[in-house]
Amino acid sequence: MRISTRIVASLVVVGALATASPAQAVVVPRHAINVCQSASFYDNYDSASGPHGLKRVLEYGNKVGHTPGAHPVYNGWAATFDFGPNDWGYMRIECIGGYDSW
Repeated sequence: MRISTRIVASLVVVGALATASPAQAVVVPRHAINVCQSASFYDNYDSASGPHGLKRVLEYGNKVGHTPGAHPVYNGWAATFDFGPNDWGYMRIECIGGYDSW
């Protein structure tokens, strides 16, 4: 039995998307803001040990991006794009709000 080249190529693309990190997210994040007084912004999230690699603390009103249903959320830690220095990280989902406000 022979598998067509298109099917193999499709499987490779699906596999690549399934293992994409937030830094390689395919969906452009929705504009939002940090609605907490301050929020820790971490480099990564590990299911065994939680967030790690503190990048910085975001103040209230910092412009961030997250698309519910498209970007992962692990135990309340959401893959988030910080529009300040333009990088991905993780912050608490309850600190993301004000969607489409800017």
